[in-house]
Amino acid sequence: MAFVGLEDKARIEQEMSWEDRDVPVTFHQLLSRTAGKFPNSNAVSFQLMSGPTDKAETLTWSQLLGKVNQAANLFRSLGVGEKDVVAYVLPNCNETLVTMMGGAVAGIVNPINPLLEPEQIAAILRETGAKVVVTLKSFPKTDVAQKVEEAVRHAPNVKTILEIDLNRYLTPPKSWLVPFLRPKMGDKEKLAHADYKNFNKELAKQPTTLTFEDSKEDRVACYFHTGGTTGMPKVAQHKYSGLIYNGWLGNTLLFSEEDVIMCPLPMFHVFAVHVIMMAAVSSGAHVVFPTPAGYRGDGVFDNFWKLIERWKVTFIITVPTAIAAKMQRPVDADISTVKTAFSGSAPLPVELFRRFEEATGVTIVEGYGLTEATCLVSCNPVDGEKKIGSIGIPFPYTDVKILQDGPDGPKECAVDEIGEICISNPGVFAGNTYTEADKNVDLYHFDKYLRTGDLGRFDGDGYLWITGRAKDLIIRGGHNIDPAEIEEALLGHDAVAFAGAIGQPDAYSGEVPCAFVELVDGASVSEKELMDYCNVHVHERAAQPKHMTILDELPKTAVGKVFKPELRKQAITRIYNGALEEAGLEARVVSVIDDKKRGLVAQLDAKGSSEDDVSKVLGSFTRPWEWAA
Repeated sequence: MAFVGLEDKARIEQEMSWEDRDVPVTFHQLLSRTAGKFPNSNAVSFQLMSGPTDKAETLTWSQLLGKVNQAANLFRSLGVGEKDVVAYVLPNCNETLVTMMGGAVAGIVNPINPLLEPEQIAAILRETGAKVVVTLKSFPKTDVAQKVEEAVRHAPNVKTILEIDLNRYLTPPKSWLVPFLRPKMGDKEKLAHADYKNFNKELAKQPTTLTFEDSKEDRVACYFHTGGTTGMPKVAQHKYSGLIYNGWLGNTLLFSEEDVIMCPLPMFHVFAVHVIMMAAVSSGAHVVFPTPAGYRGDGVFDNFWKLIERWKVTFIITVPTAIAAKMQRPVDADISTVKTAFSGSAPLPVELFRRFEEATGVTIVEGYGLTEATCLVSCNPVDGEKKIGSIGIPFPYTDVKILQDGPDGPKECAVDEIGEICISNPGVFAGNTYTEADKNVDLYHFDKYLRTGDLGRFDGDGYLWITGRAKDLIIRGGHNIDPAEIEEALLGHDAVAFAGAIGQPDAYSGEVPCAFVELVDGASVSEKELMDYCNVHVHERAAQPKHMTILDELPKTAVGKVFKPELRKQAITRIYNGALEEAGLEARVVSVIDDKKRGLVAQLDAKGSSEDDVSKVLGSFTRPWEWAA
């Protein structure tokens, strides 16, 4: 079905209400329907190594359904009911997908980022009360098994740990070497409250049809943690109806059983799990996952275009950091099968957008979603006008309002007026977004519209633009970082009186953390010493600041809070001027203004530099620039 613009959104909504749509009630119903339609069609492929001829394992839709049924039966045999939790701490592999789906059928599945530290993983396991954890058996070049072992020591509700051995994906002689190269584990016997079992051996004992009755109605099926840079992350709840809505959108507007989707994104994130896999389950499309680490895997970028040719990919799923890496490699394969590339998780710089399209001939579609809304919200229409820098138009059955707080309550903003982006759609679990009730307080307007914390506006054509963030997160390559962790660590230093952490512009990751401090009167410490201090006391590597500035006094509000917009202006000036100097250009940022439509905008003195030359340098960043008057 064509999706050209707002007229198509209105047409689809006028056909019937979402409640009247003929969609399954549960995930198992959806998967069973697709497996019945396309039993012998490829559903998912995974290859451990990134080479275009390396071994891969493919499951058809009927095989995937059988394994999902086995997994669901296994989890039920381990005491998992509809309200119990199966957590997984895994890189990508076919077992990860089977665990995700089987966990959602048997109970509530909780994907956890394997890059988190043990204390963060333990906090999530305690918050969700997980009974079963599925993770890796100790394997070379990864410490996932060791981190989970440590985390489970501090999560007494976990009764069973199911291990997956990636060695089965290797061929001799590499597979012969793994037993000698496995990192050593601690004493598992000390985990008296949890039993270790082999996932695939236990799976094989189960029948390939469900041994219990599937759920009869909509219910919570997934828990997804947001952030994870603090001791107790928020955990969002996703119902079957949200999953099925995401799948319906992909099937209705985009994919068919003829499509092949390259998805090197992690299966602990909603982009891969809900946006891509639910769309595939709904449509019958084939999804390819290259290497356990996806885009982070060895050789993935070097082999990327050849992998596209190998699998005859029609859709590429990507993020800005991955696009930047791809543009450093030549297009060295036949990619004529590719129709479109989808980019999400962070804003895409204009220059990167243009370079990708020029190099590949493939159009990029930018979209917007968030974990709290079970993901999808809007996108630039695939068949219609694409406005670079915009996040497009809301999807059918998604109602987006730009709201400002007023004396009489929230009021809707006019065209081009900036306010908070607020969302109502079938993926928003109004009143119950988070597992902890107190975190849902003041999270909605009119008891319906989820407050995203993102600032934005609608233009005259109904396209949505993000202009900033009301919530104070740093988004590094799509990964949310809470600046409070950096600030709290710095305030633990005897010489620091005040600290403010923000995201500074970065051509690769969109933004990276940096920090500003004001010292205690009479104290003496260097910026390098404070950086070294953060490397020890900021536990998550992604959150460790990349730059430190000591100011005589931090800018503050009337009530004494650190005024971060001024810090952001300073960071933009420093980064942009550094990039211009490195490129040998004389142009310099002379001010940064807060524009009502565009957010923070750098204003430059040309000093003889051309607009094209400056655009090539600053177009790699997401924040706009213009010539000073």
